[in-house]
Amino acid sequence: MIFSIIIPTFNEEEYLPILLESIKKQKFDDYEVIIADANSTDRTREIAEEYGCIITEGGMPAVGRNNGAKIAKGEILLFLDSDLKLTDDYLRDVLYEFQMERLGIAITQMKPLSKKSEDELLHKLANYFMISVERIKPHGAGCYGIIVKKELHEKGGGFDESLTFGEDSDYIERLGKIERFKVLRHAKIGVSTRRLEEEGIETLVRQYGKSTFNDFVGKKTNAEDLNYNFGHGKENMSTKELEKFSKKSERITRAFDKYDKSTEKINTAKSYLKRINKPKNRKRKIVFYCVCGEGMGHAIRSGVIIDRIKEKYDVYVFSHDRAYQYLNEKFDNVYEIGGFNTVYIDNKVSNSKTFLSALKRNPSNLRAGYRELYKKARSLSPDVIVTDFEMYATIVSKLLQIPLISLDNIHMITQTKIDYPSHHQTDMLKAKGVIKSYVVNPKFHILTSFFFPKIKFGKNAVIYPPVIREEILKLKPTNGDHIVVYQTSKESINLVQRLKTLDEKFIVYGFNKDEVDENLTYKSFNEDEFYDDLASSKAVVCNGGFTFISEAISLKKPIYSVPAQGNFEQILNGYYVKKLGYGEYHENMSARKLSNFLERLDRYQNKLNKTKTYNNDGIIRELEYRIEKYSREK
Repeated sequence: MIFSIIIPTFNEEEYLPILLESIKKQKFDDYEVIIADANSTDRTREIAEEYGCIITEGGMPAVGRNNGAKIAKGEILLFLDSDLKLTDDYLRDVLYEFQMERLGIAITQMKPLSKKSEDELLHKLANYFMISVERIKPHGAGCYGIIVKKELHEKGGGFDESLTFGEDSDYIERLGKIERFKVLRHAKIGVSTRRLEEEGIETLVRQYGKSTFNDFVGKKTNAEDLNYNFGHGKENMSTKELEKFSKKSERITRAFDKYDKSTEKINTAKSYLKRINKPKNRKRKIVFYCVCGEGMGHAIRSGVIIDRIKEKYDVYVFSHDRAYQYLNEKFDNVYEIGGFNTVYIDNKVSNSKTFLSALKRNPSNLRAGYRELYKKARSLSPDVIVTDFEMYATIVSKLLQIPLISLDNIHMITQTKIDYPSHHQTDMLKAKGVIKSYVVNPKFHILTSFFFPKIKFGKNAVIYPPVIREEILKLKPTNGDHIVVYQTSKESINLVQRLKTLDEKFIVYGFNKDEVDENLTYKSFNEDEFYDDLASSKAVVCNGGFTFISEAISLKKPIYSVPAQGNFEQILNGYYVKKLGYGEYHENMSARKLSNFLERLDRYQNKLNKTKTYNNDGIIRELEYRIEKYSREK
């Protein structure tokens, strides 16, 4: 069960049916409703029974909530006051945002069950305040939808039953220190204004103002200090109180009107550059997807993702070299920009030649980047830019203030606590420097990886399994008599030649030629043929390319990895292949080592057979969620 909805009650026959009816009308049914009743003397319990609720003994709110949690079966607890009303799709909206943001505890924003402008303004102010302090001091203005993982509730000791007031804010603050807290942005809950009507705005402002101040200075507040009682009487305000309340409301309304007009002018001036040339009434969001052109891994992964999101968004693709050629054959609106490629000599990164190549190509790269990417961004005003390790995306994002989302595997090096061979620390530091210069301060990092270290504290990142082509996912692997060799560096010919000494059949990809050389069969890249060869192989030999290794793992093929020397990303991938037991990682190729590897295939095969194969749905949902989230923030 997903939700256990827990509602403390005392004489709530007037309001409880409204809440229960709104729960019943939700387009979501994986929940239970628990009423923790404090010996009501009206029809509260009878109403709860009519709606099929579970009833347990209550007391003061903290006692009732804890009692309800003790018998709850749901993974997530949703604590509600009895005078609320769920908005349409509230439960689905809450669950989606709660899970996508990886929260331990959250609260929802308030929407008054009143059409009075002063009520709307006051609740907007309360929502704004809760959002503004969510990172400083987790805070909730009443129990208007507290969502918490049950295990966190138990870990935090539940609500403090010794408190007679502010037990909800105390609860939020304590649990918010253990796991991540947030005010949900999409889900809102209908809130009764009965206390405002019964007690008057001055009383409530005084009560909640004093209690909030006490919270921030670390002082507990008692109900007696505020003349606050659990439950509500039916008394009406006097004529004098009504007049006083009306005058106060009018002053607040005028103040907010003045504030709104001044804010509108400021926002208009600040957002001028953002809105320039932006089409009016655009029905679909525009996404710029920028892809690194080195190798084929970035292009293959991006192709899978673009194919999934293009039905929902207008996607414009920017890349260079082989990635541009690959993507241009698959999609419309693909544009060629400049880029840099690493130069290899005999499977080793040549820093000097890579640098000289970059200097030589930089003028033309800048012209192409300006002509295709910058000018189109000015013209089309994309809602977000997604970058798969493409450097010009960062520049355009910063110049035009367009939200940037990073989706790649290489940022595992900067965002997570990786293990790696200690003698490659220099390579690691070099890689970090390059990676940080390519993609600068995106809104969020979506990482894709076949290994899952912890994300560093304070990083806005999440890890998903590798993006695998749908054609690969559909394959049924068999165990043939050949070994697939995949090398992305053409300078690795000397490495491949050593395979001739072995009595094995090798099919070699990566050299863009079709010929047979003894036991080596070279093939130009053809997706259909490549799929068949890979699926029917008994093992693979590769450098440390992430996409190929990921596809080999998906098809459960033992891996012999010889990363390009000096390429830390490849070294890291090969290292984790060995660490996870999927094959071997060596820093140089030798016939003897490869022969020994082939003798141990059963060991690696048994490990791979236990791995789970994932589809791409999770990372697609994550990307679409981030596109919607950061587009709204523009």
